[in-house]
Amino acid sequence: MRNDEVAGVLYEIADLLEMSEPEDRFRPIAYRRAARAIESLAEDIEEVAKRGTLEGIAGVGKAIAGKVKQYLAEGKVDALEKLHAEFPPGLIEVMRIRDVGPKTARRLYFELKITNLEELRAAAASGRLRKLKGFGEKTEQNILRGIQVAKQTQGRQLLGIALPIAERVLAHLRSNASVENATYAGSLRRMKETIGDIDLLVTTRDAGAVTRTFTSMPWVREVVMAGDTKSTVVIAEGLQVDLRVLEPSRWGAGLQYFTGNKDHNIKLRGMAQKRGLKLNEYGLFREGEPEELVAAGTEEEIYGALDLPYIEPELREDAGEIEAAIKRELPELVTLADIRGDLHDHTNLTDGVNTLEEMAAAARARGYAYLGISDHSPSLRVTGGLSEENLRIHVAHIRAYSARSPDVKLLAGTECDILADGTLDYPDDVLKDLDYVIASIHSNFRMSEEAMTKRVVRAMENPHMDILAHPTARKIGQREPISLDMKRILEVAAGTGTVLEVNAYPDRTDLSSAHAKLAKDAGVKLIIDTDSHSTEQLDYMRLGVGTARRGWLAKGDVVNTMSYEDILTFFR
Repeated sequence: MRNDEVAGVLYEIADLLEMSEPEDRFRPIAYRRAARAIESLAEDIEEVAKRGTLEGIAGVGKAIAGKVKQYLAEGKVDALEKLHAEFPPGLIEVMRIRDVGPKTARRLYFELKITNLEELRAAAASGRLRKLKGFGEKTEQNILRGIQVAKQTQGRQLLGIALPIAERVLAHLRSNASVENATYAGSLRRMKETIGDIDLLVTTRDAGAVTRTFTSMPWVREVVMAGDTKSTVVIAEGLQVDLRVLEPSRWGAGLQYFTGNKDHNIKLRGMAQKRGLKLNEYGLFREGEPEELVAAGTEEEIYGALDLPYIEPELREDAGEIEAAIKRELPELVTLADIRGDLHDHTNLTDGVNTLEEMAAAARARGYAYLGISDHSPSLRVTGGLSEENLRIHVAHIRAYSARSPDVKLLAGTECDILADGTLDYPDDVLKDLDYVIASIHSNFRMSEEAMTKRVVRAMENPHMDILAHPTARKIGQREPISLDMKRILEVAAGTGTVLEVNAYPDRTDLSSAHAKLAKDAGVKLIIDTDSHSTEQLDYMRLGVGTARRGWLAKGDVVNTMSYEDILTFFR
């Protein structure tokens, strides 16, 4: 499927249009809406184009459909080529730095002749940016921080992007080669929020055939090495993928070793040595002449031979999991099957792609008992936030649908902005009529820790606020977390009964796993939500569950494992 590729082209057109024609804000919005719709399609965009039904996609009109057709046929779009000719290619990176954006990148180019990221860094470091009207020392420091944030994730990919790629490669191997076991390992299996290289493991009776299949995949851009036990390729997305072929009898040992992390494995090896054993990627051995194989077939056998219960991959970070295992105090982690619904979801009434009915049907297809509809409040104008009157109409629509639905029930909510002074964007007489209220930060990100903490605390003290969404407001590789006294936030959340969200949207992963564990330890309830803006994004739930598991969360810690009746009662 080329959906993400085509969507990326439309996003780039939107960014360059905003740079080229700063006075026209509607065309970029139209291209971004179409891009979101295409990347969320379950069907291959090429098949839609062949049927001639591109204009049936939400937000795709005649002009955008024409550009999609041209790109699919020719690999280029004339309009995009024209925009590229207007500006140096390095400005694409410049405009994506926090506190820059397309309009500021345009000014930097025309007024200071800045054409790339390094020139921007040098200009900010030397104080040259202050020559521009509206720029000062604080702006320069913010831009330097933004560049540093972007560099921290260079060479890494978001979990939500790397995981589908790994699954695509594994599916190709299973379909085109004789493999027995096949899975991903490393930080991907531990569900870390960003991934470096993708590590894949297989067992097979024909290593040569598997290697040939792997190195000749249609997405391979470069073959770095090819061997019977290890092969490495770079794929079209720029990610390195390593494939290791294991002996079937050593599957468990290899899987445990290559899942890591390094510190977890070092501690296990130390435990093995104290028992006169040796642990490596080939198995657990009793030392002697000759060595005696103790365990290798499954991970459970490896841990069991060390007198440990099985430790879930997400916990293997040498963060107390081995000590908890020794004491038999490991939690029974929440699973995707435990999730009964999702309460952070947007429709096309604000910045979503799909209708309420389409979102409900997608929830039904996933076996959910309920779905919460939480469109934006009016202050977030870029999303088309709902006025009080339109929210009331929307709530009536939600409740009418829920009343006639025999299975999936809808909850009427809102994602309400926390304003700079900590008040909420709707008055209490509006909020009290909703089933639940999500509150979140979407503006004024640069407040001091004291001021920001006071702002969030005031919001949590509002009796109508139920959930604090993406609590640190970070965007990985794009925006730093806001400054919060997290200890104070957790104290207030515990006292007010405020639920903290583990937001599963790939570039948020917010709360982080570390903060989720702190919240659990503080007695705060959590919720795993996707922040979906389309039906397909409901699948992000598995990413959020992975983060929750890394945070040691059990089913009882997560409120959306409750039934529909119980979660309604809980929020009331």
